[in-house]
Amino acid sequence: MNSTSLMFLAGVVAVQQFSRLPNMFELLGLGMCCLPLIYRRYWRVFALVAGVLWASLYGDWRLTQQLPEAYQNRDVKVQGYIASLPQQQDQRTNFDFIVTAPADDFPDKIRLSWYFPQLSLAAGQSWEFHVKLRKPHGRLNPGGFDFEAWLFSSHIGATGYVRDKPAPQLASIPLSIGQYFAKCRQAIAERLDAALPGSPQTGIIKALTIGSQDAITQQQWQVFRITGVVHLIVISGSHISLIAGLIYLWTRRLWAWTGTLNVSPQRAAALCAWLAAVFYAGLAGYSVPTLRAVIMLSVALAAIAWQRNTAPMRILLLALLAVLLFDPLAVLSVGFWLSFVAVALLIYVSAGRLGRPSHWREAGGAQLATAVGLSPLLIVFFQQVSLISPVANWLAVPVIGILIVPPALLAVVFLFIWPALAALLLNILDSMLQGLWWILWQMAELPLASVYCLPPPWHAVGLAAMGVLLLLAPRGFPCRHLSPLLFLPLIFVAVEKPKPGEAWLTVLDVGQGLAAVVQTAEHSLVFDTGARYSEYSDMGDSVVLPFLREQGVDRVDSLVISHGDNDHSGGADSILAELPVDKVVSSVIEWAARERGEYCRSGQTWRWDDVSFEILSPPESGFASDNDNSCVLQVSTARQRFLLTGDIEQAAETWLVREYGDRLASDVLLAPHHGSKTSSSLALLEMVNPKLILIPAGYQNRFGFPHRQVTERYSRLGIPWLNSAEQGAISVHSGSENIQLTAERVKRQRYWRTPVPNRQSIDVR
Repeated sequence: MNSTSLMFLAGVVAVQQFSRLPNMFELLGLGMCCLPLIYRRYWRVFALVAGVLWASLYGDWRLTQQLPEAYQNRDVKVQGYIASLPQQQDQRTNFDFIVTAPADDFPDKIRLSWYFPQLSLAAGQSWEFHVKLRKPHGRLNPGGFDFEAWLFSSHIGATGYVRDKPAPQLASIPLSIGQYFAKCRQAIAERLDAALPGSPQTGIIKALTIGSQDAITQQQWQVFRITGVVHLIVISGSHISLIAGLIYLWTRRLWAWTGTLNVSPQRAAALCAWLAAVFYAGLAGYSVPTLRAVIMLSVALAAIAWQRNTAPMRILLLALLAVLLFDPLAVLSVGFWLSFVAVALLIYVSAGRLGRPSHWREAGGAQLATAVGLSPLLIVFFQQVSLISPVANWLAVPVIGILIVPPALLAVVFLFIWPALAALLLNILDSMLQGLWWILWQMAELPLASVYCLPPPWHAVGLAAMGVLLLLAPRGFPCRHLSPLLFLPLIFVAVEKPKPGEAWLTVLDVGQGLAAVVQTAEHSLVFDTGARYSEYSDMGDSVVLPFLREQGVDRVDSLVISHGDNDHSGGADSILAELPVDKVVSSVIEWAARERGEYCRSGQTWRWDDVSFEILSPPESGFASDNDNSCVLQVSTARQRFLLTGDIEQAAETWLVREYGDRLASDVLLAPHHGSKTSSSLALLEMVNPKLILIPAGYQNRFGFPHRQVTERYSRLGIPWLNSAEQGAISVHSGSENIQLTAERVKRQRYWRTPVPNRQSIDVR
């Protein structure tokens, strides 16, 4: 069982790396291969092939659940219910929607936005909407969150928005279990808001009771990440096990007290504990950690009820196999790996060991084991490791697990039967959480509380895993003292950088906006930072900073804000808050007047690592339009030039042509104003004469960028172009002879991603 479950996992994981799924002939071949393997009882190899076969069939079925081409970008009438707590973001409300009509080939789950909703939205409400949908698509950047993979693993078959006309209407549909749980979550959330109005801890209590994390602030998430206690702020396996254990103990005692012995107290208590765990996990939406916990508890409670003895690791691997059979796409979730590995580590350091340490020593050892054991995965997924995590968890685990969660769930019950007592309990919990928050915040402020690491190669992760097993092995285990050496490849990762005289330009995929990074051998420049969408979300934090950390950039030498539009400057504050920035250059007084700020004006030059930088525009007199006042930067190496243009339009383009003439010639042009029809004039294109044009635009954006007239102009001049909406982040590296081009979607193509259009052959020699 142990090895076959792991081989099945390996087969499932392998499929998620495929750029396409096996065709019918290949699937038939895999099925035929299983027969002799079963006959010869090669169970491990059979499990591997079966994993590939099952994940391929399941992936193909999920692809059929995505939006059909006939509904793409068209108005569709849908009926169903709101499945998640609506999330308010400035002028729009986002929510998941379970579709009951139309059926057949239409996705059963979609993600919608409703701009300026006229009615109050609540989870569990039944609605009839007219929506405009598109197939799942997400930004793709080095080091950034893979939204498209998250949509696919969450079984979301389309995204879109609600149309105001015809007006949305409340509908009536048969009640389902999923809708019942959604209504329960909404009712609990509303009563928690009423009991703790305006409290910053309400979001944490919601996360612990109903699995809703939307009300947790960005600052709170940052502190939880730095101190390594994020796993405690969501409904996890430990919380479910704790509640099930308490229900089991109370029920067994009460059942024995009643004297009803036709059903044993153990069986009655096991059934009640199982029902409580299932309901609690249902409130969390059956995420992978909760599903794993419920399966493990089911096996353990069944063993108790029927007086069977089962090994903990066997239960864990049975749960692993059950989760993969239920949903092979779970391996795309970070929670899948952290959940199973964390439990495996706890079993490894506790089961089968001789002697019994004290309670506090055992708790401290468990926290140290998970902190050390999960560090390779945390570096892979987040490039961040909390050094203060063992101490923070040693304190936070008993406080949250024992002092917060059980009373919080009790308060949720009292909200419906005794609101005054519930409010009293919740206010006590609020005070306790405020105290815990203050301690965690102080820990997060300590020097080196957490460190950022470079993404390691896979062989380094494998060596580190061996190092974890050796380090946590019992005392006296052979070669245990050599375990730290196996962590060295994980820590000392070589990062590729430009050579002196070379420059790398990366246009990041930030949707409708611009963020680009220019790197030389020892310096880095950020040109615009994408948009800010709310206090919880901006492109500086979610795209630019992860990219810089992945590249090993811990200091920005120059931050250029070309002009004041939100889609170019919205993420700047996040970068300034997280990284030291030597200089801020902008055409906008808001940024130029800041400390270390200055105006960008034509004629400014500097040189880094044998690479020249020159601001070409705006002139001292400026232009009437804010767009035309965008900073224009030319980067020159010995053999190539890059021209970064911001949002300039024809007035600035005409001035540049007249002022600089042939000096505008560049190998790579960043398309002015995202390829709008008021830019990319013929005169500018002929004078720049680029070998490649990069267009920073949002996927199917409402402005229609790049405009068809502009792309046709590029084609008439024989200039190849790439769009970040189609290619993801695009990197061009200058070299001795040719420019090296890398598109993130081509590099990381997977079978569930939007295909990369093969529009043209790119030749940048």
